[in-house]
Amino acid sequence: MKLISALNAAVSIAAVLTATLLTAILTLPLHANAQAPKTGSTFTIAGHAGETQLLQVNGKSYVEIETLARLTGGTLSFKDNRTILTLHPSDATEQASTPPAKPGFSRAFTEAGIEEMGVIREWRIAIVNAVQSNSPLSEDWISTHHRLAEKNLSLASAAASTDDDRSAYPLLSAELNNMQTLSDQYVATRKAASFISPDTFHSTPLEDQILSCAQNFVAMTESHAFQDQPSCH
Repeated sequence: MKLISALNAAVSIAAVLTATLLTAILTLPLHANAQAPKTGSTFTIAGHAGETQLLQVNGKSYVEIETLARLTGGTLSFKDNRTILTLHPSDATEQASTPPAKPGFSRAFTEAGIEEMGVIREWRIAIVNAVQSNSPLSEDWISTHHRLAEKNLSLASAAASTDDDRSAYPLLSAELNNMQTLSDQYVATRKAASFISPDTFHSTPLEDQILSCAQNFVAMTESHAFQDQPSCH
């Protein structure tokens, strides 16, 4: 019995020593040569304000992801086991991605503008000839030309892609408005009288203005640069 007690005591002592040794081993650093993080040089991002300190660990440089998001103006999001940094375009990037407006008139706008002036010219000449020959124009004919002129004006608006195009578009709109006024005057005069003097709509201030605007518009497009045309207003 004394021998068994002695053996049990020896086993208990050995178990205690073993447990103590394991505890000491587990409390040792994982890497004996691991270094504590220390700050190094500053870190900046070109085109962004602010800076931060680099963290040096085992000879490598690190930046906190939260700090990186702050410096870049980005947004951190977390999904499942992923961390996502979303960068937003800066003003400089947006400006660089927007091409500068081309000078002069675009080909599409020039063609649409000249086509519009051609329709208005035909409309004007038809009214003048109808008065001079005393052969009235039907309202259906006038409505058809009005719709065609409106369509061409819409095409010119859609084709405007340069600053000069957009500056010249109001001239086309004003020319159509003036032509519509002349046409309305003709219709009202025709309804009020069975006969119209041949000179009623020939070389009047409004008719001359419409003719001058068309001529100046075509000449302006040939110069490839916008110039305001007072005759169109």
